[in-house]
Amino acid sequence: MNLQNIGVIGAGTMGNGIAQVCALSGFNVTLIDISESALQRAIATVDKNLDRQVVKDTLTHEQKLAALDRIRTSTDYNSLQNVQLVIEAATENLDLKLRVLQQIAAQVSAECVIASNTSSLSITQLAASVSRPERFIGLHFFNPVPVMGLIEVIRGLQTSDATHALALDMAKTLGKTAITAGNRPGFVVNRILVPMINEAILVFQEGLASAEDIDAGMRLGCNQPIGPLALADLIGLDTVLAILEAFYDGFNDSKYRPAPLLKEMVAAGYLGRKTGRGFHAYA
Repeated sequence: MNLQNIGVIGAGTMGNGIAQVCALSGFNVTLIDISESALQRAIATVDKNLDRQVVKDTLTHEQKLAALDRIRTSTDYNSLQNVQLVIEAATENLDLKLRVLQQIAAQVSAECVIASNTSSLSITQLAASVSRPERFIGLHFFNPVPVMGLIEVIRGLQTSDATHALALDMAKTLGKTAITAGNRPGFVVNRILVPMINEAILVFQEGLASAEDIDAGMRLGCNQPIGPLALADLIGLDTVLAILEAFYDGFNDSKYRPAPLLKEMVAAGYLGRKTGRGFHAYA
């Protein structure tokens, strides 16, 4: 397939980041969200991100304008009829993703590859919700998408070799490194990372150390660029909780049980950077 036209569903942090890197790599992007205001915020975010690159001389003003020109926005799934690949980047909720995927499948061609940016849900289960599930694959980008160099490519039980090859080629075109993972909850990176974050929350919950000291300890003692609690705030505590709950259900193992404090903070609306309050406070 000569991949030229890509659809991205969801204009939030992940969706606008995916749209940005795809447009910069020369793909025509259709960005879809249910809210026109969300789409406007997404384009404003992309514009601001590209401006930073222009200031740093890693991008020319003309390249910025060309990338923005490749992104069109819509609230109508009918706009997907000519795309060759759709990347679903909706909130990490199984029922929501299944509804979105069914809407995608109703509009795209039978040859269109459908991907999910899920960080924890079963690719095999998601694939079963669309016709021709062999064209379905997981493409797990990392936040912030324009900065992070990795894409996890996850094969479901039904995923064809051709679909897998297209995903690897696309990652290479985006300038990302791809690793292929099997279809297990959390795949590779989150399977290792999120339980560590949960343990850091348990340490904080027990009063063993302050949030600042926990993060400093992991930064300076383990050479991590950001501490686990600050990272949880960046990811979003609601997303961290959703991943842990998927682990707990998927593996039926108590070692993945979410920290009670995490559940309480999410219930209170303390979700991290996006709400201004998590384990740390943000202006």
